[in-house]
Amino acid sequence: MLDLLSMISALKRPGLLIRAARLGVEDYDRARHLPRLLRVADAPRPGTAVMRLLEIEAEIDRSRKQKAAEYSVSRHLDVLIALLGEARIIRAGYQPRSGDAPTPPAEQTRPQP
Repeated sequence: MLDLLSMISALKRPGLLIRAARLGVEDYDRARHLPRLLRVADAPRPGTAVMRLLEIEAEIDRSRKQKAAEYSVSRHLDVLIALLGEARIIRAGYQPRSGDAPTPPAEQTRPQP
């Protein structure tokens, strides 16, 4: 997993885009955002999600650099937010319990009322 985190850290993107993604990661909800971004029914494990997000982000960044008409800043930002959100989950030591839907560690350890 550390290699995945290194790959994310090695990304060189415009500062404004990264700052916006860092702000957006606070509202990241993997169960809601990942299926939309990855076009899947259910959110995959964090490592799998990061690999797919890195592939998508690389394509989007190529479009940005080529100044392609199909480049979307908002889509680029959404993917970067998801990458940062998944990196947080990996750093926190995400360990899904068998039979449970994948949720970030913070949600798994919330005290019950």
